[in-house]
Amino acid sequence: MDYYLLTDLAARVGYHLALSGAETFRVEETIRRIIGAYGIECEAFSIPNCVMVSLETANGKPLMVMKRVGFHGNDLESVEKLNALSRRICAETPDPSVAAQWLDETLKGCRRYSVPVYYLGNFCAAAGFCPVFGGTLRDSLFAGLLGLIIGFVSRQMDRRETNPFFSTIVEAFAMAVPAYLAAGFHLVDYIDFVIIGALMILVPGLLITNSMRDIIYGDTNSGINRIVQVLLSAFAIALGTAAAWRVTMSVYGITASSGSASYPAWGQAVMIFVACTGFFILFNVHGQGSALCALGGVITWMTYLLCRELGIGIYGMNFFAAVASALYSELMARSRKYPVTSYLVISIVPLVPGAGIYYTMSLGLSGDVQAAVHKGLETAGVAGSIAVAMLLVSTIFRLVTAQNGKK
Repeated sequence: MDYYLLTDLAARVGYHLALSGAETFRVEETIRRIIGAYGIECEAFSIPNCVMVSLETANGKPLMVMKRVGFHGNDLESVEKLNALSRRICAETPDPSVAAQWLDETLKGCRRYSVPVYYLGNFCAAAGFCPVFGGTLRDSLFAGLLGLIIGFVSRQMDRRETNPFFSTIVEAFAMAVPAYLAAGFHLVDYIDFVIIGALMILVPGLLITNSMRDIIYGDTNSGINRIVQVLLSAFAIALGTAAAWRVTMSVYGITASSGSASYPAWGQAVMIFVACTGFFILFNVHGQGSALCALGGVITWMTYLLCRELGIGIYGMNFFAAVASALYSELMARSRKYPVTSYLVISIVPLVPGAGIYYTMSLGLSGDVQAAVHKGLETAGVAGSIAVAMLLVSTIFRLVTAQNGKK
C-alpha cells in the first residue's frame, strides 16, 4: 500500500471539491470516507482556503498532505462528479494509482457550458427576477441586458485573475451606470427593480448557503470565514452601485420611481423558472437534474407567496419557504443519489436577500442611516430564518438516516 499516494489522492479530491464550491463538511467527510475505505483512520481538516489530511502509516510514521485552495468557483457539475467518484472508490477500493487515474478522467470529463450559453444564463437570471420584484416586462428586458454586461465584465476579470472584491465593484459599477442613465432618460419604469434583478447575479448565493450549512454542521471557523466573504461581497456591490449613482446623479437625480407591477402566481412561477434556469447555467449544473433544480426554485417561491397570502410575517415567509426548499432538495438528493448542494443552492436562490442588500445601500446613500440600519438588520434576520429552516430539515433527515442505519 502506497500511503502517500492514497493520502494525496484523498487530498486532491477534497481540494477539487473545495475549489468547486462544496461545503466544508462534505470535503472533510469525503476525505475520511475514501481513506477509511482502505481500513485506515485519518484526520481531515478543511477551511475555505486550505485542505489538510494526516494519518499514520503501518510503520507508525506520521504523514500529512496539505493543499492550498485558491479562488472558489460555482461548479456544481464537478461537485456531483467528484461525489460519484468518491462513492465508486469506497465501493471498489482500487489501488491508489488506479483511483488517481479515475480522478484525472473525472476532472477531464466534467462538462462546461459554451460562452453563448453562459451569456444566456446571465440574461435569464436577471430578466427572470426583475418582474418578480415588481418590474415591468420592459424593465425585465433591460435587466437582462445588464446581466449580459455583468457576464462580460466577469469573464474579463476572471481572465486577468483579478481580486474577487475588486471584480465585484467593477461589475456592479458597469451594470449600474447604464441602469441609472436609462432611468434618467425614462427608458425604464422602475429602476430599483431593474438593478435588483441584475444584482441577483452578483449576490453570492452559493457562499451564503454554504456559510449557513458550515455553521449548522459545527464548522464554525469555515462558516465565519465565508460570512466575512459574504459581507465583503455585499460591501463591494454597495461600493460599485454607489459610485455609479454618484457619477450619473446629474442625469438620474435622487428620486426613485414609486409603485410596482404585479403578476399572477402562475406568471411569477414562469419567471422564477426562467431565473433559476439562468442560475443553473451559471452554477454549471447539467442533465435532467438541472430542470429539477429550477423546479425547486418554483416550489420555494410558491410557498413564499402562499405564506404571504396567509398574512405571515417576513421572517415566517422566508422560514417556511426555506423549509420547502430544503425538504425538496433532501428528497431529490436521496432519490437521485446526488449531492444536496446542487438542488438546495438553486432552489433557495429566490430567497437570497439581494433586494435587502440593495435597499440597505440605497437608504444609506440617501442619508437615512436609521432606516438603513433597520433594513440591514431585517436582511440579517431573513438570512437567519433561512438558516434555521435549513438546520431543522437537515437535522431531521440526518437523524432519520442514522436511525435507519442502526436497523
